[in-house]
Amino acid sequence: MSRRVMSVLLALGLAGLFGCAGKPVDRFTLEVDLPPEFELKTAANYLPATGETCTVPARRGKRPERKVFFSDYKPGPSRVSYELPLSETVAGCPLVLRSVEFDFYARWGKRSADVGGDMANIYISDRLDIPGMPESGVQELPGQCQWWFRTVGPVHGIRKILQCRSLDAAGQVQKTRAGGVAQRDQLAGKTLRMVLRLAEEERPAVDDNWVAVSGGWKRCRGKSFEDRDAYCNGDITNFKPIKMPDGRICDVYPSCK
Repeated sequence: MSRRVMSVLLALGLAGLFGCAGKPVDRFTLEVDLPPEFELKTAANYLPATGETCTVPARRGKRPERKVFFSDYKPGPSRVSYELPLSETVAGCPLVLRSVEFDFYARWGKRSADVGGDMANIYISDRLDIPGMPESGVQELPGQCQWWFRTVGPVHGIRKILQCRSLDAAGQVQKTRAGGVAQRDQLAGKTLRMVLRLAEEERPAVDDNWVAVSGGWKRCRGKSFEDRDAYCNGDITNFKPIKMPDGRICDVYPSCK
């Protein structure tokens, strides 16, 4: 190979290298840390950029402005990760990432119906008056999921409700859904991570239905065993048995003492 040809190839290679290096990064890494036995559906939603008046037509019922991902149940804690573009052009319409939606499903028993679910949202904002990206390049959005238990049906079987809420900087549970807000102009090439933990203790879903005892909770009797609402109304001496998810009839949940 002649020196002239080698020089041309080298110049092209360097041009390509610097061209890639000079191209602005328009993607970021989205991560979600999940407790054991959690499944996740994630949907990234793109809308026209600020000032754009174009719309994206539906294509045979599909939504090209929406990217959807699924993860399966894992027996232990797990992390799911996605590389998401901050902008897209669909059908000639410039779009930007506006939000990411999450649907959580978690198993609390062995039966197929023993599943609870909740939602979370992350909003991608152009505002500058919200907390930005830390120097580490990883912004964490902490949250906590709580199991709430109750009884249903004539045998007062245990059922559970899942609720996931955001945590503040001090680790206190907030009223808002898990997730939060991130600044668009600080996300490129960085990592946005939603971290969910599971509360150590389950809690009663309905007030004045249960009394705390050694080993857990006793279900108030109410007017009779057949009383499905069965509020305590100050009676903390008369209780009724409950049916555990595995079929046992017990007096105390969850220890079954």
